[in-house]
Amino acid sequence: MSTSLRQAINVFEKLWPTNLAEEWDVVGLVSGSLSKDIKSVLLTVDVTTEVVEHAKQVGADLIFAHHPLLLKGVTSVAESNAKGSVISELIRADIALYSAHTNADSVESGTSAVLATLLGLQKSKPLVAIAESSLGIGQVGSLAKPMSLGDLASLLNDILPPTATGVRVAGEFERQVSTVALCAGAGDSYLELALDAGADVYITSDLRHHRAQETLELAKARGVDFALIDISHWAAEFVWLETARKELQEQMPQVSFEVCDIRTDVFEFLMNKPKGSK
Repeated sequence: MSTSLRQAINVFEKLWPTNLAEEWDVVGLVSGSLSKDIKSVLLTVDVTTEVVEHAKQVGADLIFAHHPLLLKGVTSVAESNAKGSVISELIRADIALYSAHTNADSVESGTSAVLATLLGLQKSKPLVAIAESSLGIGQVGSLAKPMSLGDLASLLNDILPPTATGVRVAGEFERQVSTVALCAGAGDSYLELALDAGADVYITSDLRHHRAQETLELAKARGVDFALIDISHWAAEFVWLETARKELQEQMPQVSFEVCDIRTDVFEFLMNKPKGSK
């Protein structure tokens, strides 16, 4: 038994309404016929050549991706460029592509909410709420009991799939933290919001040197302790895929859903000289 791509999209947009996407975002159907039969769906954070090859091997009719392949405008889909190469292979293989990005971040079971649940945050709410609702970007809540910053980093290390860069921390290992703000994915634009929210620590990905340093200096100027934890962008959002798979399977039991376990984190290995070593 199968369903049409049109019917599948109706389910996607019920679970992750497109009106929740940020203005700059590009979500929805990227390629594929609405009348196409969908029997098997592969879920992934990123669409790469390796993911497309895996989709072909497992016989997927549709790739459901978190990150939009065509987020920035393109003027060519020639196979000599990155986007064109992937799109051409998808079309040749008759594999449709759909993405749910910031709209999937903003729902109550979205990317940041899943990470908050895995950390055991209590009374968690959006860091950036939509019209004072329970919807929005990021999360802020309290740990069940205070723990050291080092133990929190260790907990993240256990929760997240392994990556080369692991968990990077700005702050003292033994500092006790209780209130946690987080944003799965690139969240350095919310650094000051996390500080203003009274968080002891902010967890996100892709932290840039100057933005992070300026926020830490601002915390010092205010006389408050504030720490930062930088985690892999891919890993932070990968843990959401299983929740998405379960929600989709419940809505479409006639379709097979599989989470792609290919690591699309871009870094392969880390060379590190430990602090204090000679």
